Amino acid sequence: MTIVPKFGPAFTLENAEAKGLDQLKRQAEHCTRCDLYKNATQLVFGEGPPTAEIVLVGEQPGDREDLAGKPFVGPAGRLLDQCLKEAGLERSHCYVTNAVKHFKFEMRGKRRMHSKPNAGEIQSCAWWLGGELDILQPKLVVALGATALYSLLGPKVKVTAERGHVLQPANHPPVLVTIHPSYLLRIRDEEDARANREHFVQDLAKAVAFQVR
Repeated sequence: MTIVPKFGPAFTLENAEAKGLDQLKRQAEHCTRCDLYKNATQLVFGEGPPTAEIVLVGEQPGDREDLAGKPFVGPAGRLLDQCLKEAGLERSHCYVTNAVKHFKFEMRGKRRMHSKPNAGEIQSCAWWLGGELDILQPKLVVALGATALYSLLGPKVKVTAERGHVLQPANHPPVLVTIHPSYLLRIRDEEDARANREHFVQDLAKAVAFQVR
């Protein structure tokens, strides 16, 4: 496990305080900390048991999640569920959330297309992610992709260099670095997609050691 001396806004900035996840979610439903709430259908908060030992952090809700009000229910979510199962993890035992809680998109015709959150939006929403992690006190946080990793460990830690590694920020839970499952959906070559999926499952399997048996 590698010690990291600096970390990102979810671990360094002030964050929301609440007695439990339900109270925190009720606070977040009225969030106006950045402008993303203006166009999103609704806030998409984290989901999972309050006793979860593993927290999975993605980037932001997509179109399906924005409409359903639940994280990871679209194509990337279904793929994540399959890969978690192959890795020996049950999603129902994990807490699943995103670094940014509102869907950021741009219109292309009648379709709402994903738009990457900027640093300010990530920092604003770290208020809620930090609050979730404070309440949960997990044994491990899994950073799914660059946005989650930025929120947790800052801009200098990169997915390409640290993928598959468990990084330990002082006085915070360790962070397992991997890709976002949506990356796998964008790979067109079948052999490349298969190899990358196997690599992703191998990354997730490293989280099994952090569950209490």
